[in-house]
Amino acid sequence: MLEIRNLSLSIPVSGEHVLAVSDVSLSLQAGKVLALVGESGCGKSLTAQSLLRLGEFQGVAKETGDILLGGQSLFDISAEALRKIRGGVISMIFQEPMTALNPVFTIGSQILEVIHLHTDLGKVESHQRALALLADVGLQDGETLMKQYPDSLSGGMRQRILIAMAMAGEPEFIIADEPTTALDVSVQKRIIALLRGLQREKGMGMLLVTHDFGLVAEMADEVAVMYAGEIVEQASVTDIFDNPSHPYTQALMRCRPEFVQDGQLAVIPGNVPSPGDWAQGCRFAPRCSLATDECAAKSVALNAWQDGEHQARCIKVGV
Repeated sequence: MLEIRNLSLSIPVSGEHVLAVSDVSLSLQAGKVLALVGESGCGKSLTAQSLLRLGEFQGVAKETGDILLGGQSLFDISAEALRKIRGGVISMIFQEPMTALNPVFTIGSQILEVIHLHTDLGKVESHQRALALLADVGLQDGETLMKQYPDSLSGGMRQRILIAMAMAGEPEFIIADEPTTALDVSVQKRIIALLRGLQREKGMGMLLVTHDFGLVAEMADEVAVMYAGEIVEQASVTDIFDNPSHPYTQALMRCRPEFVQDGQLAVIPGNVPSPGDWAQGCRFAPRCSLATDECAAKSVALNAWQDGEHQARCIKVGV
């Protein structure tokens, strides 16, 4: 199991560290897909990157909490051990296929680098492994493709190559950060089917970071909804769609394209507050049509019901 326990992260802003993720707890199990959803700026990618401690390169700092892999803290291991985990135990599919690949190296060299770092295969076996990975993600004529550079490929092909690279080290967990954002609709459907198929076949745990509820419905087993750096609702995918309980989750649901009325797509008034500008009480209260003075008066804990399987951070639900 891969666990985030009461994790709070800060980011550097104008020479100071400002809290950007607040007391987040999530569990990712083998063979399951956990979707982390919310608007841009809610802290989803920052939380996902923390699983590999990638944010530290940009000055992100852990304030409290821990990340545990099989009970071992990822903050207590050596740099060498962490390098083996990155790509070997936990892999990541980054958000933007146009920039995630290095433009000055061939496709083959980039895939082979991952294989060499995380397996004991020899030169010939590594090459065969790379060809097999490309075939697994639906890319034919791998010999030719391995000699090409990223700028000669379409966005859909690059995304498939990122998936192949993420699978190269045979990871137990995979983080997919907005894996279909830059792709057209027809390519998105193929990538979704590919990811779900690989995840089930390999029995991997997956953290799916997205704002697309259509993608959530197709892939997720559980859903955590994030707003202003904290989890505001968490439940099974069925409960989230059948019984969205937090006003923010309900508002997100109303913004789906299938709820267009008179040619107008619903929107949530206002914007996600920047770190450091969060409301004192419920962080969603300034944008919530149901908010009262009580909502703004104090912070709200996650209320749980249904034997603790459904949680929401709202004084009006779960009590």
